This record gives sequence, C-alpha cells and structure tokens, in this order.
Amino acid sequence: MKATTHSKGGSVLIVVMWATLGLVSVAMLFGHSMTMAYRGADNYVAARQAAQAIEGAARYVETLLADAETPGLLPDPAEYLSDTIPVGEATFYLLGRSTEIGDGTTRTFGLVDESSKISLNVDPTLDPQAKTQALTALATALKKLPGVTAEFADAIIDWQDEGDEVSSNGAESETYLRFDPAYACKNAAFESIEELALLNGATRDLLYGEDTNLNGVLDESENDGNATEPNDNADGKLDAGILEYVTVFNRESNKQSDGTTERINITNMQQAARDLTTLIDEKLGSGRAQRILPLVSAPPALTSVLEFYLRCKASPGVLSEDEFGQIADALTTKTGDYRYGLINANTASEAVLACIPGLEDKAPDLVTARLGRASQDTNIAWIVEVLGDATARQAGPFLTGRSSQVTADIAAVGRHGRGYRREKVVIDQSTGTPRIVYRRNLSPLGWALGSDIREELALLQEESR
Repeated sequence: MKATTHSKGGSVLIVVMWATLGLVSVAMLFGHSMTMAYRGADNYVAARQAAQAIEGAARYVETLLADAETPGLLPDPAEYLSDTIPVGEATFYLLGRSTEIGDGTTRTFGLVDESSKISLNVDPTLDPQAKTQALTALATALKKLPGVTAEFADAIIDWQDEGDEVSSNGAESETYLRFDPAYACKNAAFESIEELALLNGATRDLLYGEDTNLNGVLDESENDGNATEPNDNADGKLDAGILEYVTVFNRESNKQSDGTTERINITNMQQAARDLTTLIDEKLGSGRAQRILPLVSAPPALTSVLEFYLRCKASPGVLSEDEFGQIADALTTKTGDYRYGLINANTASEAVLACIPGLEDKAPDLVTARLGRASQDTNIAWIVEVLGDATARQAGPFLTGRSSQVTADIAAVGRHGRGYRREKVVIDQSTGTPRIVYRRNLSPLGWALGSDIREELALLQEESR
C-alpha cells in the first residue's frame, strides 16, 4: 500500500511540474508578446512624433522666410536653428549643402537654395524661336555637368521639346513607345526632377552617382568600393549624380522687394528713361541720373542688370558697387511677372557655376572669393572684380543674387531616437508669402544623418530600455 501511495504522489508531482512549466511558458510567451506589442506601439508613437516634427520644421522654415529682413536673401545658417532641434520628445535636422569647394565629406545643416541649381525648364513665355535658343543653351550647360553624357542631355531636351528641333536625337519620341510598358514622350516642361528616371538612358549611377541617399555627403557605404551598395571608387570624394545639380523650381518675381512695385525694364531705355531718372535721383541724389543715363542708353541694348553696372564702371566715379546695390533691385531685363532659370552667384556650387558661359575656368575663383566676403547680399556686382569685365558681361544674363525657392531637407526621429522619417519640402516665396509647392518622402532612401548621429541615438535607445 505504501508503494502505491508513493507512486501516486510521484505522478501527481510530475503532472504539477509539467502544468507549472506549461503555465510559465504561456506566461513567458504572453509577456514576450506584450513586450513586442509595447515596442511596436512605442515605435509607432516615435514615428508619429517624427512625422509631426517634420510638419513643425516645415512651418518653422516658412516663418523664417516670411520674417526675413532682406527678401530674396538665403538666410544665414548661423542665424537660425538647423541641427538637433527638439520638438517635444522628437528631434529634427535640416540637411544642407556646403557652398565651399570640397570633396563632399563635410556634413552641413541648413536650407538649400533651388536657385543654386540649373533649371531643367526654360521660360514658358518665350516665343518658339527664343525657346529653341534657350533649349540649345540649356543642352550646352547640362553637358558640362559631371557624369552627364551628351546623349542624356539631349534626352532631357527632347522630353520637353515638342518639335525635337534642338537635340540630336530626333527619333527620341518613338523610343518611348518601344519601352515595356510603352509610354509617350512628354513634350512639355518637367514637373519634378524625379521625371528624369523616365528618360531614355537614365541609370541609377547617372541620376544618383555615389550619393544613393541624396544627402550630399560621402557616407561610409559610399566610400568602400564594392564591399556594400552602392559600388563606388573608394577615392574619398563624393561623385554626385545629376539630381544634385538640377531643379524645376527656379523662378524669380519681377517685382521689387516690397512685392508690389514693378521693376524697370532696362532693355528699352526710351521707355525706361523717366522711371530710371526718378529712381536714381531718389536713391543716389539729385542730378546723378544725368551722368548715368547716357552710359546705359548707348547701343547696343543692355542684356543683363549686371551690364548696367559694367557700363557705369567703365567711367570712374559714376557709380560705385554699393550705389549699384541701392538701385539693382528695381531693374530687370524681362517683361512679365517672373524671371526664370537664373543661377544665384552667392550659393551655386562650383560644378553648377562652371556650366555658365565664360565661367568654365573661373568657377573656383568665384567660390573662393565668395567665401572671403564679410557678408552676403543680393547685389552681385562683387563678381566683376573676380571675373573681369568681359567674363562678367558674358555670364551676367544667367546670374542673380536672389533666392526665391528653398528646399528644406528634413530628417527627424521620435522618442528615444526611433521612428526615423525624412521629407524634402520645397518652399516658394516668389509670389510674396512663402508656401509649400512640393513634398517628397525620402525615408525609403535610408539613413542620411551619418554614423556619429546614429551612435548618439543608439545610446538613447539603450538608456530607454
């Protein structure tokens, strides 16, 4: 009887142990599930926080531009927040581009001037003959960009040129119909730079270069040869693709900085003489117009606002650089509401400046001189001393000192450094009040903040566990 009792007791103990083990396993599984659910919820909250931080950053930039002391002047990065900006538990960063001559290894924070790039579109108000000439000039400029082939530059022109008059690929329109799936050549202006991916000859290398996350700086994976994607030459320099250098958002208001007063068209001096006389005498003193007007009215007609200064500069003492800056905002060589495609000499990269007629070899000098200036303004008369009169006259029709559209490349993380999000926002101030005209989600391109910030955020995540 005792043996039977012990046997039953042992069986009960085994059953209890198995039941206990089962309950513990269920509890652990339930606890693990709860932990995963909590982490998922936490990551969701972090992602929502990051998304809202991006919205806040966009509004911040709009306000920054609206409150600018000098309309049209790209805000000085030293005077606004751009790096590690807290918004509640989230943090955002404005990814910028360096205006210095470099190899693409320096991470920069700030706003990006769309007028520092080459516009893929030409002035839509041009007559057919003038448009053909503008497209020809655009094709010539694009072929000077690093990595851009003549064939792809021609494809860019064909995409918007209805009659194929400019490029050498007259049969380009038929090419797209042979694609699978087939689609028609647009034969109209670009609406975004992402359209370049539709063009015949577009490749990832041509569009992105080594900068696969489009953050404008050489990341570790972009400088390790073929070890990780992308394949690169591991030379310690960033070889950017065409997307770094072009834009479709580049138009400047043809009104003065007050937003209401029309500029004076100096290409027709007979009509402009009265308004010019009033302007010059008001800004520079009575009687000054009598010395200036004969110089700028002589044939041939002026081709740029900068040439107005060059004509006066030829006669010493007539008009100083600072005095020209006082009247330049009121001058234009264009009728209509806007001027299109002008490149900002104060912000354009060396690669873009080298595409402007006459600046092929002068672009480094221009960037170096720009960095040495004590302060920036919208007056570009300073380039004359750097380039010389002849080169400045040649480049003048393509240059401006104003910024009318800016890009805020916003990266953000939520609580504990989680929920990474990134969005490109283009803000247009050419109509007066800054407004968002374009948005693109860049999160799928991957991490864009570098290994140092990643490590800092990883520490935050460890501390939160």
